[in-house]
Amino acid sequence: MKRLILCSAIGLAALLAGCIENDLPYPVVEIAIEAIEAEGLDGEPVISAAQQSVTLPLAETADIRNVRITSVSLTEGGQSSVAFPGTFDLRTPLYTTLSLYQEYGWSIAATQHIDRRFRVRKQVGAAEIDVANRTATAYVSRSTDLKNVEVTELKLGPAGITTYTPAIAGSTSFETVRLVDVAAHGRTEQWRLHVVPIDVAVRITQCDAWARIAWLAADGLSDTEMGFVYRRKGDTEWLTVDDVETEGGTFRAKLAGLTPETTYEVQAFSDTDRSDVREFTTEAAPQPLNAGFETWSTDRSGILYPYAADAAPAQRYWSTGNAGSMTLNKLVTTNVEEPRPGSDGRYCAQLRSQYVSLLGVGKFAAGNLFTGHYAETKGTDGVVQFGQPFTSRPVALRGWVKYNRGKMDHIKGMPAGANLVKGDPDEGIIYMALGRWTAAEYGGTEQSPVQIFTRDTKTFFDPKGKDVIAYGEATFGSSVDEWREFTVRLDYTATDIAPTHLIVVCSASRYGDYFTGSSDSVMWVDDFELIYE
Repeated sequence: MKRLILCSAIGLAALLAGCIENDLPYPVVEIAIEAIEAEGLDGEPVISAAQQSVTLPLAETADIRNVRITSVSLTEGGQSSVAFPGTFDLRTPLYTTLSLYQEYGWSIAATQHIDRRFRVRKQVGAAEIDVANRTATAYVSRSTDLKNVEVTELKLGPAGITTYTPAIAGSTSFETVRLVDVAAHGRTEQWRLHVVPIDVAVRITQCDAWARIAWLAADGLSDTEMGFVYRRKGDTEWLTVDDVETEGGTFRAKLAGLTPETTYEVQAFSDTDRSDVREFTTEAAPQPLNAGFETWSTDRSGILYPYAADAAPAQRYWSTGNAGSMTLNKLVTTNVEEPRPGSDGRYCAQLRSQYVSLLGVGKFAAGNLFTGHYAETKGTDGVVQFGQPFTSRPVALRGWVKYNRGKMDHIKGMPAGANLVKGDPDEGIIYMALGRWTAAEYGGTEQSPVQIFTRDTKTFFDPKGKDVIAYGEATFGSSVDEWREFTVRLDYTATDIAPTHLIVVCSASRYGDYFTGSSDSVMWVDDFELIYE
């Protein structure tokens, strides 16, 4: 989770006002699970302080009904209502209450993927595996002799520890359903195997068009030559799609080199059979506004903004924490005349982390720049809203960066599991996300839906959140003395979901969201560009 550190004026009068009472309230100490270990994991546990949850990724061969949690580390002083270590059935989440002065409800859940396969000779597409009803169905052409179907693969349980009774391999009859007992972890389940004839020999199952890429998938007859051909609509010549990946009776390909906002036709083939022609139109390939950071303006209060003074709200693409820090006569982000070599512009953006204070009272603030809007100041904290409307799907963010890495001289907080001390080297970060966030759920506006309140860690941006479609980051663990080009590659959760908003965040101090970092850390950025491939 990441957010920007935003600083505001300190109300000294409010701090001095009030009466001293004999009854002191309990301090507010948020208790969290900071680390957890368990047997049979396939990867690192995912701990979300915002969701107050832990997810354990189990290996295929682990017994989800008997998960041994060997250790749980809590925030100092915290206690759990569930005793650890212990063995638990994690088919449903395990709930525990963490407490010190207050109580916090946490959940521990498990995820487990078991690769199940059922394949027969000359199968059409992939088999349908219904785990809940314990059925596996393979499809074949109408000409298939159901009295003599060759089973090429059967895997319905964890690899290496599953047995099948009776053993089904080679040629067998599927005129009726076949029953098989599948045993693992000392338990036996009965599965039903079906082989069903269908009329279609090849069909397109997926055609996800981006700006310059289309993701294609189809079903065909296994053990035949399978692939795709395409053409721009209106052309006569069909072109072959390269690098087709096949698996049984399914095949897929990444069709690159397309033109944005253009209509194409595609057809799948399996041996001599061809599918119906599918038509698709590629997306636009827009770029962020003011991506060279040339346009800036200053209001009467001296606040510097990365957009024109007369810009309409929709044109105010970038924002900073300046609206908060300027209440203490400091700017954390400025424009400077140090553009990267070869730039057509005059300026770049400079993000300078610093301790912003008045009469010795203040907070550490990371130099920052983000797509969105600074909403308001509450006490000594800020409210920002991340995001700009965006519906296309780039593959990367490219730009130019310089970075001066300081040593941490301000530590107030840190994410769960971190162990930072003064003198540790700081780290810069640039990240980008695409998602389908809504103001109704995330508290922002229609234009910038993800609202972050710097006082509340539960509002911090979560790159693994349920509405994130794509995410990528570049971190800077050493100083970059000369301008250097960087690329943030996006990792998509799916190819068929279009985003509604884009978020880009730059911070000179990676953990500035916890008021932690170095007042010597400075980042310069210039000439951002979205890459569509």
